[in-house]
Amino acid sequence: MTDTKVFIVDDSAVVRQVLTGLLDSLPGVKVIGAAPDPIFALTRMEKDWPDVIILDIEMPRMDGITFLKKLMHEHPTPVVICSTLTAKGAEVTMQAMSAGAVDIITKPTVNLKGFLQDSKTLLADAIKGAAHARLKKSAIPSGKPLDGSPKLTADAVISPTSLISMTETTDRVVAIGTSTGGTQALEYVLTRLPRTTPGIVIVQHMPEAFTAAFAKRLDSLCQITVKEAEQNDRVIPGLALIAPGGKHMLLRRSGAQYRVEIKDGPLVSRHRPSVDVLFRSAAQAAGKNVLGIIMTGMGDDGAHGMKELHDTGALCVAQDEASCVVYGMPKEAVKLGGTDGELPLSAIPNLIMQSPNRAKFLKG
Repeated sequence: MTDTKVFIVDDSAVVRQVLTGLLDSLPGVKVIGAAPDPIFALTRMEKDWPDVIILDIEMPRMDGITFLKKLMHEHPTPVVICSTLTAKGAEVTMQAMSAGAVDIITKPTVNLKGFLQDSKTLLADAIKGAAHARLKKSAIPSGKPLDGSPKLTADAVISPTSLISMTETTDRVVAIGTSTGGTQALEYVLTRLPRTTPGIVIVQHMPEAFTAAFAKRLDSLCQITVKEAEQNDRVIPGLALIAPGGKHMLLRRSGAQYRVEIKDGPLVSRHRPSVDVLFRSAAQAAGKNVLGIIMTGMGDDGAHGMKELHDTGALCVAQDEASCVVYGMPKEAVKLGGTDGELPLSAIPNLIMQSPNRAKFLKG
């Protein structure tokens, strides 16, 4: 395969210099140019169009969101947002994600150079995921991470236990895991759900400080309530809880109630929050009372957890290849035998509203 060509658009000379050096050090990645604003970028990219664009938001002459909308209309290209880690920046970045950006890299207001150098893994995964969003889905590999760092399993956060066959009840829980392309997919699904929808717990791979803005945006668009999860939040009908960036979220049972636990811990499957952690906890806390859904995303986070969930008798469904931005996580779940079928994104809201058990789903 040829190198992934990357172009950087950021008004900070330091960011352009550091990102160029870091990305050029990654195997299979080549920075073909950098520009301080979108106007300069467009002129330079005409000669050699990149596979992936890293884009800042606040820039002179043309802001990142305006450029992104123009790009998606005239020349759709995978875009990774590189945004300052502030509440204001998070809200604006969510607008960019809604406009079609595929991933986020956060940058702080202080010690910027050190932060970027420490974020090599994050950068590698973001570039790899964005590049695959452009490739034919059948060509997406599930190989090693670009920087070669180790990958931990859910054992690092939640111990595996013998699966207990739980009594099936009418108190259902929907557990959703997603990554690249997931912001748009979740918006599509959640905005189509009524207030009577079963309680939902969601892991969307997203950096710290961005999940609150993402949840707030979805809450403004949906009939159901959407919020960033907090420790001991109850899982109730008409409510969707989104795992906070930088924390793991686990489903727990307290008497007759389901609640969430928010906890620190290492990266699992290279992510925090991790879908594997959520799905394993759902298997232990609710078993066959869960509807598990794995949607668009790069890599394999969630595949093993979904297999554990599936083994309890829970109905587990993957988003199909045709409707995924990146058919990575669903593909791996299917390969492990942890799913009962695949559905297009358009069919997932109805699945959640019906919340069928496995027998009913398989019967059709």
